[in-house]
Amino acid sequence: MENARAGRFAPTALMLGNLVTGCSVLAPAGMLPELATGLDVSIHAAALLITFGAVILCIGSPLTAWLTSRIERRALLTTTLAVLAFGNLASAFAPDYASLLVIRLVMLAVGALYTPQAAGTAALIVPVERRGSTIAYIFLGWSLAAAVGLPLITFIASRYGWRAAYGGIGALGCVSLLLLLMRLPAGLKGSPVDLKTWSAVGRNRTILLLLAITMLQMSGQFVVFTFMGPLLNKLTGAGPDAIGLVFALYGVCGFLGVVIATRIVDTSGPYRTSLLFTCLLLAGITGWALGAGTLALMAGAVAIWGLGFASTNSMQQVRLVSAAPSLASATVALNTSVLYIGQAVGSAVGGLLFARGLLHTLGFVAVGFVVVALILVVLTRPRPATAAPA
Repeated sequence: MENARAGRFAPTALMLGNLVTGCSVLAPAGMLPELATGLDVSIHAAALLITFGAVILCIGSPLTAWLTSRIERRALLTTTLAVLAFGNLASAFAPDYASLLVIRLVMLAVGALYTPQAAGTAALIVPVERRGSTIAYIFLGWSLAAAVGLPLITFIASRYGWRAAYGGIGALGCVSLLLLLMRLPAGLKGSPVDLKTWSAVGRNRTILLLLAITMLQMSGQFVVFTFMGPLLNKLTGAGPDAIGLVFALYGVCGFLGVVIATRIVDTSGPYRTSLLFTCLLLAGITGWALGAGTLALMAGAVAIWGLGFASTNSMQQVRLVSAAPSLASATVALNTSVLYIGQAVGSAVGGLLFARGLLHTLGFVAVGFVVVALILVVLTRPRPATAAPA
């Protein structure tokens, strides 16, 4: 009875773990000026915390999925959250840029495990008919990281310094760790990931196209998102409070987007839901590119963009699980990996353009990435099943 009661709240515990993971990954984007000033480096150098972290994450996600696939899930996920919590606390005491970078890379090398394993664990604790909505719900944690986490990080860093912001994330990680220990049932094990699994994934055209969509969607977003604060400041003169409000608008709309996606995915289907939110993503980023220089237009575009930012990724996870349930452990890990590849590519491209002062160009480059992603979404439209011969 106690285990069943724990399992009843397990999706919420998993979702809060994603909140900690999202805050850990996104934190530098909310406090680039404070990091640059406090560590005596350029904004471009501070942004490399995101780029290099994304590189570690994209390598670590499939590698750790393979190495840890036989480990019991509660032990695996709680250990991962512990590393994230203490990694953020250690970051608060980093004496210089090099130390902070090393702590971040070690923390994220382990943290790469959490999101794919949480999604895979969801498939073990709910019935098949609720799998899509539960995975989308677990990804609300990432939406909350943007809706609540980033604005709070920006607020705290601008008033109390970047060290206080990292300390806050570490404290949240400790709370989330305790909740997961209490709520996630013991004894959960997924399907082992071996070389045959990776081979089967590589031969599946639909899975490869879906992974390409994830990478392109994230690359387009992170061309701009990594530098959203400095861009708003340079293009419109926005201060920390206005930037925090734009981050909050982005995150709140992201939260709403995932809530809507969670409600409609089981009836509309993952493809139609994915198509809808990819179109919103494109509309928002196009609005940013065309409205660059006017705060009201850029904020409105961010709201539309926000509706698609987290929901598109949660739909990618659902589509991958639906396309090949037996390969879910591998495909969800790979999807998380290419998501981080997209972050690394996007932030690197954005960094090059930002360093050269091509501030308006960033938006149009982002649009190009998302247009290609939308074309691939259409190409992955499910074919109607042919009737079996009588």
